[in-house]
Amino acid sequence: MKKDRVFAGKKVRVRPFEFNQEVAEVFDDMLHRSVPLYAESIRRQAQLAALYFQADTRIYDLGCSHGNLGMLILDQFAGKVFSMVGVDNSLPMLDKYKKRLGRYKKRLDRYKKQDASLSKQVDRQENTSRIDLVCGFLEDVHIKNASVVLINLTLQFLNPGTRDALLKKIYEGMTDGGILLLTEKIIHSSPMLDDLQTQFYTGFKIENGYSQLEISQKRDALEKVLIPDTLETHEARMREAGFSTVDVWLKWFNFASMIGIKK
Repeated sequence: MKKDRVFAGKKVRVRPFEFNQEVAEVFDDMLHRSVPLYAESIRRQAQLAALYFQADTRIYDLGCSHGNLGMLILDQFAGKVFSMVGVDNSLPMLDKYKKRLGRYKKRLDRYKKQDASLSKQVDRQENTSRIDLVCGFLEDVHIKNASVVLINLTLQFLNPGTRDALLKKIYEGMTDGGILLLTEKIIHSSPMLDDLQTQFYTGFKIENGYSQLEISQKRDALEKVLIPDTLETHEARMREAGFSTVDVWLKWFNFASMIGIKK
């Protein structure tokens, strides 16, 4: 895993953050050192996706980046039929995702050669299951026949004025009994508790080896690029979209994972 050094050197001018080639190359390290409980969150989301997925429907991973969650879903659905659409507007991220899918297929081919009894099962999954990757903006994606929709640390990068409409579009494109899994960085409505969350988050990044310079410069780069909402805003938006059952299933100070169920 290549170490994240994107903001390690002193910059004369800090440019707005973007998911470019430089970030794509170190993204795994950036995620694990910057997002508390990241591995636990995507592991459980993959399990929830397998639990709620309905036959002959689709999974949508909106803001799929380079496929960490997608690869876990592949493992969860081993030997089972499913269809998933991954959407992201970063070509470097999607290129990395495509390479991972290629390596996954080669690994399956090796298994087939080693175990003849596994061959038919793998052939069946390869012929009927698919992950389609789409380079585009989430606001432009048509959601159709979805039983599982995943949004990980992505809504926060969209124009706040478009977020309500996106959630409504997702709800309308979902089957009854389908789920939305939403994970976001959040702010707190209480200034005192917001300061507390920020204090612990800064401490988390320092514990993971980031310097004060890196933390400061990345914060500057994300200003006006990453615009978080409160937990209450997310819940109200999900309910307004139509999700009658909404819950927070994981929270660490200023990071939260939510589930919405369409009944």
